Amino acid sequence: MNSGHELAGLMKFVGRPEWAEAFEDVLAEHFAMALEAFDLDYDEIPDLLGEHWAGTLWGCAFEDFLTRRGGPTGRNLVEDYLKRRGWKESAQGRRYMAALRSSFMSLYEVSDIVPGASFRARDLILGGEPRLVHEKSATQSLKPWDRIGARLVDLGERTVIGGGLLPFGPEASDAILRGLRGDEADDFGQAEPTPPIDEEALCRAGPLFTTAWLLDVLPRALGEMPAMVNSDGEEPVFHQFRYPLAKGIRQKDLTVLLNATGVLTPVRTKIWDWLGERPDGVTADSDRASGAVAEAIRPDGRIILGHVELEGRTLILTTNSVSRADQATAMLREALGDRILEPTVRIETLDDMAEEAFLDDDTDLDEDMEIPPEITASLVHRLLDGQYRRTLDEPVPMLGGLSPRAAAASDVHRVKAVDWLKYLENQSRKARDPTDPMASYDFGWMWKELGLEDLRR
Repeated sequence: MNSGHELAGLMKFVGRPEWAEAFEDVLAEHFAMALEAFDLDYDEIPDLLGEHWAGTLWGCAFEDFLTRRGGPTGRNLVEDYLKRRGWKESAQGRRYMAALRSSFMSLYEVSDIVPGASFRARDLILGGEPRLVHEKSATQSLKPWDRIGARLVDLGERTVIGGGLLPFGPEASDAILRGLRGDEADDFGQAEPTPPIDEEALCRAGPLFTTAWLLDVLPRALGEMPAMVNSDGEEPVFHQFRYPLAKGIRQKDLTVLLNATGVLTPVRTKIWDWLGERPDGVTADSDRASGAVAEAIRPDGRIILGHVELEGRTLILTTNSVSRADQATAMLREALGDRILEPTVRIETLDDMAEEAFLDDDTDLDEDMEIPPEITASLVHRLLDGQYRRTLDEPVPMLGGLSPRAAAASDVHRVKAVDWLKYLENQSRKARDPTDPMASYDFGWMWKELGLEDLRR
């Protein structure tokens, strides 16, 4: 990322009386909405997010200001500065300022990273082929398929980035796209298709990027993440019941009875969804007064309350709350009677699942016992294989409630399946030591399993 020394003169110049007030107005456009939402003052940002991010956010607003014209004469800061002080700047500095003046912020997907040298940036808003960006410092922390908000600055033979680079996750990225389109999310939490956005619209969208980033990051910085609930307002408590089949009972006997319940919908052979109607105004991951709603929603708009699956001589029921578990077990017992035996039950809260997601460094092992790294990696990879294989057939909120397999098979949702796979790989490697088993996990089999190998780039 370009350091501020190339713009030091401009940064000082913006404090002149004829520019200071206009710049304060632009700062307000970038910060006011998020600050008001969390009842914060601008001066609190460095303490909350750190000096680095405070400087980056200021840089986003400053670079946006460099593209604008204002005042009664419609002047531009860069033009005014170069006219009055340009003789102090090098030819390279003048060219960089002029290029920034006509730049715009967009959302890019990162690939082909060469640490200390370059990366490729694919514009997720305007489309087109990925562009080669020459960059040193940012490439040390970027990971494949990161999404970033940035300004690509063309300097003739080279393309560089401006100083305001912001990382975006999938949810914040979607918020930007919805904001640019000016429309509401559809029933699955995704923006409706609209005509492509042009550069002129992006030139006016600088504050949207800063606001979306702050609204995504500040809740975590403040420790104000809402409690997760389902659409019934209940805390998620995940239940799995494994019912052995009674002697002499075959899968096909149960299949007929499960299809006849009227509340179970076949998804594939031997798999059913237990469906319920969605309460008005509730979409996947929408907010309710009691917390953040976490639900899987089918394309027809109904909520997936649970799953039933036949696996060998076992019937497996899964659902995500105490009351739903009570309802579902009663339903199965009424439908199947003594054809199923007493189940073994596994119950997990969100905290339980979070603990299992990480290897506990405080595990009580003999101090002299050392597990070879290659064995550890093999065990972790096997666990991940099983976890991800199950996930391919389960609803994923990021896919609008579809399973990855269903999304990959759909012309409409395939691109979301690709984004989901990229997100998994990116998060697996992000901020990890290269020797970490998570960082070395190979997702290639998932791309192949979903028939998306050709899109893995």
